[in-house]
Amino acid sequence: MGNVTSSVAAKFAFFPPDPPTYEVCKDSDGRLVLPGIRDDLNMDVHLLDTKGGNKIVANYWKHPIAKLTLLYSHGNAADLGQMHELFIELRAHLRVNIMSYDYSGYGGSSGKPTELNTYYDIEAVYNCLKKEYGVTQEDLIIYGQSVGSGPTLHLASRLQRPRGVVLHSAILSGIRVLYPVKMTFWFDIFKNIDKIRRVNCPVLVIHGTDDEVVDWYHGKRLWELSKEKYEPLWVKGGGHCNLETYPEYIKHLQEETKHNKCLRLKKKVAGSKKE
Repeated sequence: MGNVTSSVAAKFAFFPPDPPTYEVCKDSDGRLVLPGIRDDLNMDVHLLDTKGGNKIVANYWKHPIAKLTLLYSHGNAADLGQMHELFIELRAHLRVNIMSYDYSGYGGSSGKPTELNTYYDIEAVYNCLKKEYGVTQEDLIIYGQSVGSGPTLHLASRLQRPRGVVLHSAILSGIRVLYPVKMTFWFDIFKNIDKIRRVNCPVLVIHGTDDEVVDWYHGKRLWELSKEKYEPLWVKGGGHCNLETYPEYIKHLQEETKHNKCLRLKKKVAGSKKE
């Protein structure tokens, strides 16, 4: 029973676009590029090795004055080629750096999409942020959309204290999307309901009240279980894949980003020496 249910949940979880919406090539200077995606001199393309033996594609979108970096894990039916316009908008409106990536088996990433591979994937991306860009936990916001909430909470629950977590149309667990179970089974996948309790930073939850795929209850319960809560955004009438089209989406994220900058300033003032 467990193996069958877990297999069903896994099949529900992953729908990589086929064929992928982009490919990875090298330009005349040997730099990795994504033909067909808007050329952006402030975007770096990486091929990262994971613990699972796969090579995954990651894009780092630089903002000239950003202090914070947002690590974005996307939903289950998209790849980077479909997401780049959103990343450009988020970078501009929030004034943050964006690190986005494709899971194993998505887009130009090799391998097969599995729960464990998504964990290996986000760990490789986080290591890249530390080594290549000097990003610290204090400057990192971890953002997960839908199934992306799984790797997001995996990483966040293992870090001492990142800057913040954003859960967008997030799931309590894989089985709970399919069945209204009250307990966590060993064969479940993406057990976010357990991991959220181990996250030691502020959590912002965004969810549509009319989500037809992941019921609003998932977001509400994750928010209730968070140790530190930002004011949630319940998008009235919002579905599972359209929250970005509502004006309150960007507005709410801007408010929370500004709040993070205020926290940074207060910490510096509190830690400064008196003359």
